[in-house]
Amino acid sequence: MPLESTAATLRISEIFFSLQGEAARIGLPSVFIRLTGCPLRCAWCDTAYAFTGGETLTLAEILARARACPTRHVCVTGGEPLAQKNCLALLTLLCDQGYDAALETSGALDIGEVDARVARILDLKTPSSGEVDKIRWENLPLLTRRDEIKIVIADRADYDWATARIREHELPARCGVLFSPVQGRQDATELAEWILADGLDVRFQIQLHKQLWGNMQGK
Repeated sequence: MPLESTAATLRISEIFFSLQGEAARIGLPSVFIRLTGCPLRCAWCDTAYAFTGGETLTLAEILARARACPTRHVCVTGGEPLAQKNCLALLTLLCDQGYDAALETSGALDIGEVDARVARILDLKTPSSGEVDKIRWENLPLLTRRDEIKIVIADRADYDWATARIREHELPARCGVLFSPVQGRQDATELAEWILADGLDVRFQIQLHKQLWGNMQGK
């Protein structure tokens, strides 16, 4: 990326260093770049503070803050990071700088222009989220073995819906599939037992960062 391109800006909610709490990189020290803004309003969203506020930073300033963290793993998240057009340039810049970059996205916006070096972790919104109609189904054929789908489960109806969708679209053959319980709404052990009973080819996960620090901003 040309040096002058790093003058482009993004609205940033927070940049922090922590352990990755989800997906294949769980447990890895990582720098998190959380962008401000999201077009969705999921009923159980745990990062509503990122809907507004934050500060405007250039890509060069964002990169400098990432470099201050002792890791080559970086996660660009939100909100919905793809709601800001310069997110694509940031992802490419991070890859050009040698970072192992991941993108966490709601799945409501087109992922087709995301740099191929980036691991895309795409949410598939369940009925309890209130945003199931926002799913961009056209994203699914774009996923590769480098990517992952995360499905957040709040109740049995969500689980049955998710099971039907992963079978309908043969998602485990396309990429990793993650099932997560909504904290305080779906019992984690019960969800694990459902997965085992049905022999699903998915990965069960509990958010590690919440086990360590609770739902704390900046963790």
